Amino acid sequence: MSSLQTFEIANQQMVLKAINLGGIITELLVSDKKGQLTNVVLGYTDISDYLTDSFFLGCIAGRFANRIAEGKLTIDGKAYQLAINNGKNHLHGGEKGFDKVYWQVTKVADNKLMLEYASKHMEEGYPGNLDVTVTYELTDASELLIEYSATTDQETVINLTNHSYFNLSGSMDNTIADHDIQIETDKLVAVNADQIPTGVLQDVSDTPFDFLRKRNLGKAIEDYKSSDNSAIGFDHCYAFESSEFKKMAQVSSKATGISMQVFSTEPGVQLYTGNHLVAPFQQHQALCLETQHYPDSPNQPGFPSTTLKKDGRFYSKTVYKFGLKD
Repeated sequence: MSSLQTFEIANQQMVLKAINLGGIITELLVSDKKGQLTNVVLGYTDISDYLTDSFFLGCIAGRFANRIAEGKLTIDGKAYQLAINNGKNHLHGGEKGFDKVYWQVTKVADNKLMLEYASKHMEEGYPGNLDVTVTYELTDASELLIEYSATTDQETVINLTNHSYFNLSGSMDNTIADHDIQIETDKLVAVNADQIPTGVLQDVSDTPFDFLRKRNLGKAIEDYKSSDNSAIGFDHCYAFESSEFKKMAQVSSKATGISMQVFSTEPGVQLYTGNHLVAPFQQHQALCLETQHYPDSPNQPGFPSTTLKKDGRFYSKTVYKFGLKD
């Protein structure tokens, strides 16, 4: 059995700390408006607590991030049953997804980590031996660059993301109520009560989900609750459709002046406002902006494909760019 190991990379603007379990980012330090390094990701004080974490804090989520309806897949005409670990659905790779395995971590340079994992055929029910590489790199432009690549020896599906929870306020005792957010699309992946896509890309204009114009997140959550008695916050995938590298979202905190822009080659970004965080954390203490393909894509023929063919290569790139808001 592997043991927990810690890693740190840095440049003149940023510091990133990570562990080999799940490739979890435990701290990310960036400069605030006073020039002080400030941690902007939620984490545990004791790294051993990550062994029992159920919130997917800071991890690499896979083989398939987000939900697959009833854990059912059909690949090349053959049916597969995945673990059911989220109501009646499959979430973030199953009972022991990529968040719960030990990655081989190599410090490539002072500012770059390479993480590798070999997922065996039928691990968590997925076909094919899958070799995955993820790199974390801190750039001179105050960016966290994350690159994902993978190959397989048998047709399979793949959807990878980083599940860091961001709080830009300078104190993890605060919630994200003071954060402003803007999302650069008017399309949302419509879902049913079990958060499984209906197959429709919904126009968000003039709805509680409309973030094309910058809005205060605390007020947006309250507006959403007012419009839907069952709502507790956002957990929705915004659709961009394009696989071109583009800006997807921007978040900032009034308290610190820190802003974070999100860019990716992925066609979607999941906004999650920490609705189910409980002790030692609190609800809405941080937010996730998970760049990814749409939920349940293997069962939705109209969605961008998540199929990875034998001898093919999966690649995606995401950038979290930090700065100070105007």
